[in-house]
Amino acid sequence: MSGPEQTTRTVVELQRNADGELKRLAPVVDELGELFADAGHELAVVGGPVRDAMLGRPHTDLDFATSARPDDTERLLAAWGDATWDMGRDFGTIGCRKGDWTVEVTTYRSEAYDAASRKPTVDFGDTLEGDLGRRDFTVNAMAVRLPGRVVEDPYGGVVDLAQGVLRTPGRPEDSFSDDPLRMLRAARFAAQLGFDVAPEVVAAMTAMAERIEIISAERIRDELVKLISASYPRRGLALLVETGLAQRVLPELPALALERDEHHRHKDVYEHTLTVLEQSIDLEDRLGGGPDFISRFAALMHDVGKPRTRKFLDDGSVTFHHHDVVGAKITRKRMQALRFSKDEIDAVTKLVELHLRFHGYGSGEWTDSAVRRYVRDAGDQLARLHVLTRADCTTRNRNKAERLRRTYDDLEARIERLQEQEELDAIRPDLDGNQIMELLGIGPGREVGQAYNFLLELRLDRGPMSPEEAEAALREWWAGRS
Repeated sequence: MSGPEQTTRTVVELQRNADGELKRLAPVVDELGELFADAGHELAVVGGPVRDAMLGRPHTDLDFATSARPDDTERLLAAWGDATWDMGRDFGTIGCRKGDWTVEVTTYRSEAYDAASRKPTVDFGDTLEGDLGRRDFTVNAMAVRLPGRVVEDPYGGVVDLAQGVLRTPGRPEDSFSDDPLRMLRAARFAAQLGFDVAPEVVAAMTAMAERIEIISAERIRDELVKLISASYPRRGLALLVETGLAQRVLPELPALALERDEHHRHKDVYEHTLTVLEQSIDLEDRLGGGPDFISRFAALMHDVGKPRTRKFLDDGSVTFHHHDVVGAKITRKRMQALRFSKDEIDAVTKLVELHLRFHGYGSGEWTDSAVRRYVRDAGDQLARLHVLTRADCTTRNRNKAERLRRTYDDLEARIERLQEQEELDAIRPDLDGNQIMELLGIGPGREVGQAYNFLLELRLDRGPMSPEEAEAALREWWAGRS
């Protein structure tokens, strides 16, 4: 079957999907369509909900475009819904909730960025086609007019959706000049939908990569989170590296493509990293299923310390000593620059710093004390550390890979046994701070903390002790300290 014939068949399937989804959405879209029409305004479902309806993906959050101005929209939604909000009023958007449905209605608009501005200027428009023309990609520039449910596709989005291609409604250079974040959105949609990006779009992204620098760190961060949490993150990340955008938003990633020559052989760190990311995704069911950004970003950043720590030895081998510690510092700095929360930064950097710890386990030589310390140091990131450590094995040697898997199985089994015996998740000394002060006859201060840490280390080394044993050890330590 030829390409055009296959595309036609797929377009029919997309339209059938859309019809089925619109029937499901009828209680919302038909009511709102009639409400706005009775008031003399146009209304259409637009953007992602239309695209996803054609792909057979249900939505409870719906986006609409209208000829009504925000004040009129707010009045109509207030009469229809359970609650309204207007945080997006400056952009012409009024939100509303009714039952389980969330809708946002935006006045037809056109917007553009000043060459040095991070914020768009907004002008309201008068036509649906004009509004669709300012959208990022043709697959997002489709609409369904209401209340008649008439599909509007002035830029060929249905065919592009059928072919799995991302194109812009107009010239990509104009689109990216208006809103440079759309370059990152191209990579994000490639990762979410598994689509190819049209050559002219890739060319414009490459030529205009520096334009991304006018975008705020927060907006860049949000796109990266969506990309990395998508179904095909490798597609999007590879596109960022190919176009040079990664060099400006996540430079640690392209830096992993270390130069190699015939005399110095080592694993391709960039390809290894992307493979580790994919393998960590395959293990996400251990974390409860669904995209886990912390785990994925730790996989992406786990080796970023290698470029700075690479050393060539006389025998032609390569070392990366302490790349775990260096990588954790690099990761913290990058996440701070992208305005991640402290909790997110702490979680990812802990995983990067600990990702090599398991390799000291050998074939099971760790003492119970070492296992306790592994659990204590991982803290609430232990489950993610299990995932990262397992995903970090990308050897093609099946025997080696199986040996590493069995060894980590053994470590996890030992952790589970110790947890049952000792409640490792809540390791603390056998005496608390009040008991320490009473036994030693001291008040609050640094010495109490020192005594507490001594008992904690003793607990990790020996396991649980009786109060009498802990008291004797504490008194002996205190006497020796004095």
